[in-house]
Amino acid sequence: MALPRVNNPTFELELPSTGEKIKYRPFLVKEQKILLIAQESKDDGQIANTISELVTACTFGKVDPKTAPMFDVEYIFLKVRTQSVGSKVEMVVTCPDDGKTTVPVKIDLDDINVTMTDDHTNEVMITDTIKLTFRYPILEDMMDIDANSPEIERVLQIMSKCIQTFEYGDDVYQRGDVSQKEIDDFVGELTTSQFEKLVEFFNTMPKLRHVITVTNPKTKKKNEVVLEGLQSFLE
Repeated sequence: MALPRVNNPTFELELPSTGEKIKYRPFLVKEQKILLIAQESKDDGQIANTISELVTACTFGKVDPKTAPMFDVEYIFLKVRTQSVGSKVEMVVTCPDDGKTTVPVKIDLDDINVTMTDDHTNEVMITDTIKLTFRYPILEDMMDIDANSPEIERVLQIMSKCIQTFEYGDDVYQRGDVSQKEIDDFVGELTTSQFEKLVEFFNTMPKLRHVITVTNPKTKKKNEVVLEGLQSFLE
């Protein structure tokens, strides 16, 4: 006699990028096992690939993590994790006032949302005549980056991958019109002030963000701690 199959519950969420409502389900035990193995490996590529496969499975193939904005994928994964193992997370944060004292905190993952600044735009004016347009980073970008390379190198690689168009007066160049080397050279030859305009796009783009207030037990000062990105809530 065959064992009965368990009917898994489904839930609904709204994609931060589009507002589209999609259904999702919790992890299965076999999927959570794969995730734990990936996390224990400390291999960023393996972790990203596992998250990609889980998001695809848990959204019934509705979301493709290889093309969806990274903040959508992180938000979906957080919701799936919440319905799978609970919304309460215990973690340790460092007090900003002295940079060394740690404080244990409890966070409700149901309170975490994707936030974006009001003046955010994907168009960046490098000069009065040169404008770039950007797409948001995707999970595949992170998987392609060498985790062992210097941080500045990783930042530059992500930036160059996200540039979509170059506008110079009446001329518009699509990403496919130029080589990766030309893009890398273009970014590398920017001035510091021009480069900061690119950085502003990434600093203000949508992301998982939550602010908590903690009191430093040594200095007795209240501190605001900003948590950003999926990793901040799963450490």
